[in-house]
Amino acid sequence: MESQPTPFRTSREIPASPEQVFAAISDPQRLARWWGPAGFTNTFGTCEFAPGGRWSFVMHGPDGKSYPNENVFAEIDPPTKVVVRHASEPRFLLTVTLASSAGGTTVSWAQAFDDAETARRIEHIVVPANDQNLDRLSAEEMREPGGG
Repeated sequence: MESQPTPFRTSREIPASPEQVFAAISDPQRLARWWGPAGFTNTFGTCEFAPGGRWSFVMHGPDGKSYPNENVFAEIDPPTKVVVRHASEPRFLLTVTLASSAGGTTVSWAQAFDDAETARRIEHIVVPANDQNLDRLSAEEMREPGGG
């Protein structure tokens, strides 16, 4: 029996309240602005921000390629937690938690791929991409302090 893959983890301190950071995640217009690695843009088709809601979008890479994504919001616990099930390949579960801290909010990001071999193969892409995603979330929060 294969063990569960170890999630890729990263975190970031953002100088805003959990409610303000949660607003940058829950608002589809804001989410589209910051989601993804550096240089990517998004075109959202469906973004049903509710437990069980579909999230379908295309990420447009700086290389000119388009990357379709199908997701489900598996769990939402405002303003502290969002769990996203990436239903298209590669399949993974992304858990984002928001915790009050002295500097504002600690955003913790844990991405667990369904297949350990896939995770090993793309780790060199996933690890910096996750940090870039949190960089972009931080920039979005600074762009619209107070939640927009």
